[in-house]
Amino acid sequence: MLRTPRALLLDFGGVLADAPPQPPNPPELVQRLFRLVGGAVPAEQIARDLTAGAQAYGLWRDEESAGEHPVELGHRQVWARFVTGGWPAPARAAVDREATPLAYAWTWHQQWAVRPGIPDALAAATRAGLPLAVVSNTTCGAAPRDFLAAAGLGTLFTAQLYSDEAGVRKPNPELARLAARALGVPVADCWFVGDSRHRDVACARRAGAGAAVLMRSPRTDREEPLPALAPDAVVEDGHGLLALLRDAGVTAPVG
Repeated sequence: MLRTPRALLLDFGGVLADAPPQPPNPPELVQRLFRLVGGAVPAEQIARDLTAGAQAYGLWRDEESAGEHPVELGHRQVWARFVTGGWPAPARAAVDREATPLAYAWTWHQQWAVRPGIPDALAAATRAGLPLAVVSNTTCGAAPRDFLAAAGLGTLFTAQLYSDEAGVRKPNPELARLAARALGVPVADCWFVGDSRHRDVACARRAGAGAAVLMRSPRTDREEPLPALAPDAVVEDGHGLLALLRDAGVTAPVG
């Protein structure tokens, strides 16, 4: 049985919400960029560059995450480094000026949905007095923050830590430590709940979290197994997390 937590640190994608993969070059974003640059870059090239940029950015994230203290790039850096490098200077400048709203649009998933059982698990933790924090790698944290607000879950979180805003990315333990400090709870008394052994379990271990809980998602099975990064518990969804909390003695106060 896991030790009773005093707080929960939760990943966004794969834990709080999930969505089917979406193309890296959604037509509405392609057209938005086409209008922004005044047609200086053909729509077909924009679509190709978004696809290639997403792949290159993903490879960079994997390489960066293999280091001891991974950092995150800012929005302007992401566009300049991975998408607009070959565009005319005026087009690059136009994207640079709109880097953050464009990053939001590139991050947002129309098909995001709250994972099963998550509202009940979060509500139970809140009733029991456990503060909650989001700890997530993302291109633009404003997008998941807005999704959680629209889903009626945003107010349950005392803090939301996103890599683009913090400048560090999991498995850098600083992201978890920042979240724990924001909650006013030692990280050793927090459960860290994520869907990636490489990112989340590794971050929990490096930060010294009280427990690393792996919530399975489609990404979980795509990762190479890492026996050295075994989680303390594995759950399938929010229902499993709620059961795990109850088993650990997390209950609402009486009276």
